Amino acid sequence: MKCRHCQTELTLPLVDLGSAPPSNAYLTKQTMHAPEKHFPLRVLVCSQCWLVQTEDYAGADELFSADYAYFSSFSTTWLKHAEKYVTDMAQRFALGAHSHIVEVAANDGYLLQFAKARGIPCLGIEPTTSTANAARAKGIEIVEEFFGVKLARQLVDQGKQADLTAANNVLAHVPDINDFVAGFAVLLKPAGVATFEFPHLLNLVEQNQFDTIYHEHYSYLSLTAVKTIFAANGLTVFDVEELPTHGGSLRVYAQRSDKGTHEASPRVAELLAREMAMGIATSGYYANFQAKADKVKNDLLTFLLETKRDGKRVVGYGAAAKGNTLLNYAGVRPDLLPYVVDRNPAKQDKFLPGCRIPIVDEAQLKLTRPDYILILPWNLRTEVTHQLDYIREWGGRFVTAVPSIEIT
Repeated sequence: MKCRHCQTELTLPLVDLGSAPPSNAYLTKQTMHAPEKHFPLRVLVCSQCWLVQTEDYAGADELFSADYAYFSSFSTTWLKHAEKYVTDMAQRFALGAHSHIVEVAANDGYLLQFAKARGIPCLGIEPTTSTANAARAKGIEIVEEFFGVKLARQLVDQGKQADLTAANNVLAHVPDINDFVAGFAVLLKPAGVATFEFPHLLNLVEQNQFDTIYHEHYSYLSLTAVKTIFAANGLTVFDVEELPTHGGSLRVYAQRSDKGTHEASPRVAELLAREMAMGIATSGYYANFQAKADKVKNDLLTFLLETKRDGKRVVGYGAAAKGNTLLNYAGVRPDLLPYVVDRNPAKQDKFLPGCRIPIVDEAQLKLTRPDYILILPWNLRTEVTHQLDYIREWGGRFVTAVPSIEIT
């Protein structure tokens, strides 16, 4: 395989997580009787541009289907983050009724609803029908297509250039990262700003966040790689922020290389230097990641087997993509984790892909009173433990497996 950015032959491995079905390919009672398609889940590192990436097996159309079940608005933490983003961007870049915001991967309108409430004209681009319809129900205009240069040119021809583009947790999801990034250089007005948020590769490696690896994530991103990719596709990075979201993310600010006027923040050079000092551009930095992932897998299995032997019950919370990676890699099945609770009705009464564990609503917790709740979206641990604090009434405890087993 060659690097999806610079076409260098890939030979440096990061991790091999076996094989798994697409992380959001939830099963119904009908499809439980049919075979599932599994894809190898192997990640390699480009030794030229240092883009970390999955091997190509699954196409975007197989991963982002019409009944895609991830809806951003079910996380109150994420909604607050989105509202603050709109407020901060409106103030920093003087956005108002005269401006135009375009969000790529608008999902269910979780972010643009706040732009609309402020009277800022906005447009969402969202290729999955289920979430696009949810956004339209909020009164948000949605273009139901995948984004790239072709669509950007169409929008420009329609007079829909952007003062601000938002792309939260989507840069990692695109197979053709060059076409995707180049589309923003086309879509932006001469003084426009593009922001991108994505989990930071440093956190993935340093905190053993291997469960954030799944087929929807084609790339795992450092500022080092992103700056290189952007420069090759008409964008210049002028600022970066480190965020706590998704276990530690970056928000990168970019402008058109030919027209941008924003001065570079010293934060860009500082973070690039820190990445280099950590060794992100050396093969040795990636050498021990497989062993750390294997330890999490083995420790989780040991915990589940020992609690079952002791007559204790463990259930899961959050039918998240990262949870599907963890459970499938560890080989966990309903005998060790009888069900997973999720607040999203689109996931309830379905089954996790691969491990085929039932997804139920929260009422099951009070009915079955489990001894432990394994929080699969560990990045939402604070939100979940607050929401489910009532399990303490019967002595219930919370568990997370990444970066290591922790019981509270």
